[in-house]
Amino acid sequence: MNNQTIKINRYLKTSDIEKHLESVEYIIMAAPAPEHFSDTPIHFTIFLNTDESLPKEIQKAVLDKFLQENSIKTPKELMSQIMAVGFAQSTQETPMPMLLIKPQDISSIPHVAMFVMDFLADSDHFNEAKEKSLTGWSYSHI
Repeated sequence: MNNQTIKINRYLKTSDIEKHLESVEYIIMAAPAPEHFSDTPIHFTIFLNTDESLPKEIQKAVLDKFLQENSIKTPKELMSQIMAVGFAQSTQETPMPMLLIKPQDISSIPHVAMFVMDFLADSDHFNEAKEKSLTGWSYSHI
C-alpha cells in the first residue's frame, strides 16, 4: 500500500482563506477509507462554501446531486454539519482543505466555518483514492 504523506508548507491565514474562497462553490475531496470498509473504499468530504446550516431536505438534494454527478454509490456513515476547515499550501496547485476536529487544531490552525458532508462510498471515478491510496481534491468555481 502507498502511504505517501502530503507535505504541508504552510497554513493559510483566515483572511487568505476568505479571499481564496470568494469564487468557490464547493470542494470535493476523496481519500482512501480505512481498509475494513471494503464495500465503501473511498472517504469523501464535500466542503460547501457556506457557513449556514442547511435543512435536511436541502442536504439530501445536494448529496443526491453529488452522488449522481460523480457516479458515487453505497454512501454510508454520513455526517453533515458546520465544521472548522483550515487550508494548507502544499506542492499541489490548490490549497488542501482540512477538516479540523481536535480542539488543539481548531485553536492553533487558522480556519473558517463551512458546511461539510463527510461519508464513505464507492465510485469508479476516483480510482486514485481506491486503487492507489492517494488523496485528492477538486474545486468547483461559481
